[in-house]
Amino acid sequence: MPRLLYAALFLLAVTLSAQPAHRVRIALIGDSTQTDTAGYGRGFCANLTAEVECLNQAKGGASTKTYREQGLWDKALALHPDYMLIQFGHNDMESKEHLDRQVPIAQYEVNLGRFVDQARAAGVVPVLITPLTRRYYGPDGKIHSDLTAHAAVTTKVAGEKHVPLIDLQTQSIAYLDNMTEAKANGLGITKKDADGKTIPDRTHLNWQGSYTFGRMVALGLAKAVPNLSQYVKPQPAELPADGVKAMQVFEGAPIKIVLVGDSTVATGGGWGPGFCAVVTPNVTCLDMALNGRSSKSFLDEGAWKKALREHADYYFIQFGHNDMPGKGPERETDPETTFPANLRRYVADVRAQQGVPILVTSLSRRSYKNGVLVQDLKAYVAATKRVGEQEHVTVVDLNAISTAILLKMTQEQADGFDAETHPDAKAEASATGNKPAGPDRTHLNPGAQRYFGRLVANDVIRTQVELGPDIVGEPTAAEQP
Repeated sequence: MPRLLYAALFLLAVTLSAQPAHRVRIALIGDSTQTDTAGYGRGFCANLTAEVECLNQAKGGASTKTYREQGLWDKALALHPDYMLIQFGHNDMESKEHLDRQVPIAQYEVNLGRFVDQARAAGVVPVLITPLTRRYYGPDGKIHSDLTAHAAVTTKVAGEKHVPLIDLQTQSIAYLDNMTEAKANGLGITKKDADGKTIPDRTHLNWQGSYTFGRMVALGLAKAVPNLSQYVKPQPAELPADGVKAMQVFEGAPIKIVLVGDSTVATGGGWGPGFCAVVTPNVTCLDMALNGRSSKSFLDEGAWKKALREHADYYFIQFGHNDMPGKGPERETDPETTFPANLRRYVADVRAQQGVPILVTSLSRRSYKNGVLVQDLKAYVAATKRVGEQEHVTVVDLNAISTAILLKMTQEQADGFDAETHPDAKAEASATGNKPAGPDRTHLNPGAQRYFGRLVANDVIRTQVELGPDIVGEPTAAEQP
């Protein structure tokens, strides 16, 4: 009996020792200048050791007002982090447009104080960060920040409430004052002006900018909260392979993009030609999507192997239409099992050859019943988004984009996008022994191809920001078909 007891105790001790120690949970609470895609978030997290779980809860466009109104604050509290690094100001600042997210500076102060109080009440240690400066240079070659008032208020709240403070505003200005404007632009992304021209975005960050200012915030945290210094890497984190590649693209390296999917992507009736039409000559764009294919048949027929042989830098992947029930066993997939498994296969294969996978949710069909748009792709759309989230892959939610447009239209208006007797429609009619029935509300005419291709291009550069310079802009007034 004692032997059994000792054995049980030994097994218990081994089991307990195998349990992971508590990881320090640090959440980022703020706007786009903290996000992974356009802020210092990923650079900050990369400069922390493996003992830290970095929770980036920043949201592009958020202010102290909208972060709460949109439920993001409650969501962040529900994660039960140990520390919250709170930075706002960019979108709180009032302008002549009087946007809903903007608040008077006095209300900004109240909102910050409320975040601090509620974080503490939830057992979280708040840390305030003054806003990252915009890269506005004056004639003197120095930064002229428009956020000094918000930085001063943040500092005031931190002092009055005895909150640790990272003065990123002052530190980022000092850093940028020691470089030229041209060099500072190399830390940021680009955007399009009203005429569609590519210009520097002096607010947001590319990979190099993220790692530069992310390191600054990590060191600031170690100083503001000394007991966290052990969790900051002693040497600056180096850009991972994805970051190196993105910076090469941003700096003008030639790239190849391959589009794969079904007929709603393919030449003849999909958005693919419209997308390829708006990339710069720096990009080789190949539309390898095929009519009638599903995520299963595209693999089974060897089309995917052929696409992989192109060794593209980016692969846009959209399936769903032909994966649905009723398409036959050679094409059908289950949205809960086989369909996401196929998408994961595509993602893994692209990454295995150092490419970047981009998932695209299916373009909506354009059929209305009793004046209401029929949305029959929801399960496959949800599965695509789920895989994107789980695999940390950019998702262009074309289904949401196209659905939002169609919900504002009547059937007659939406039929303005319809293709005329697409080969897929003929094939399906032939298989059933029927003539093509009525308008083709799945495929696109040439004008619609250009319209939805442009929408895909405009959306993808919000996440894959390095592609911004490789997309030809258009005047703001030209956004409608």
